[in-house]
Amino acid sequence: MSDLKPALEAVLMVVDEPATEEHLAKILEHPRRAVADALRELADEYTVQGRGFELRLVAGGWRFYSRPEHSAAVERFVLDGQQARLTQAALETLAVVAYRQPVSRSRVSAVRGVNCDGVLRTLLQRGLVEEAGTEPETGAILYRTTNHFLERMGLRGLDELPELAPFLPEADAVEAETAEGVPSFDPDAPDDHAEEGMGVLGGTADEDGRDDQHDRHD
Repeated sequence: MSDLKPALEAVLMVVDEPATEEHLAKILEHPRRAVADALRELADEYTVQGRGFELRLVAGGWRFYSRPEHSAAVERFVLDGQQARLTQAALETLAVVAYRQPVSRSRVSAVRGVNCDGVLRTLLQRGLVEEAGTEPETGAILYRTTNHFLERMGLRGLDELPELAPFLPEADAVEAETAEGVPSFDPDAPDDHAEEGMGVLGGTADEDGRDDQHDRHD
C-alpha cells in the first residue's frame, strides 16, 4: 500500500467532482477496501498534521476541500472583490426544491407565493438543480437538486439536510390547495425577495432580479 496513498493524492488533486471509492479502486487497480482504508487514513493524517485542507466524503465521493477555519482567506482570494452569491429569492427557491423534490415549477411557486421561473433558470444554469422527468398527471417538468448542490453544501446525501417540517406548518395545506386546482399564488405578483440579502452558493443579485422581472413581463 506504500504507493497507494501518493497515487490517491495525485488523482484527487485533479478531480473536478467527488470521486467514488469504486472508481478510484478501478483506476488504481487496488481492492475497494484498501482504497477506502487509505482514504480514511489520509483524512486522519491531514487533520492530525493541521493542514490547511482536508479530505472529505461528500455526495458519495472523496475530494479535497479547504478547511472551514480558513474560509475567509479563501473567499477573499476567489472573489477578489466580486459578488458571486445567490439572492435570497434563489436560496428560498433552492430550499423548496431540496426539501420537496422532485417538484414542479408550479409547486415551487405555490410554496413561495411568487413566480419562480426566472430563479429556477438561474439555478439550472449554475448546475444546482436539474430536470427529473415529468409529473404523470399534468406532464409538468419536475426538478431535483444535483450532486453539485450536495458538494457545495458539504453533504453526503439528502438525508443530511436538517429537519425543516417544524418551520413549514403550512406546507401541506399549500400542496393540498395546489392539487385541488386552487391557485395559491398570484403569478404576476412581484417577488419581494428577488433583490434582497445575499446567500452563500454563488450568483449575483442583479442576475436573479433581472430573471424575475423578465418573467413578470412575459
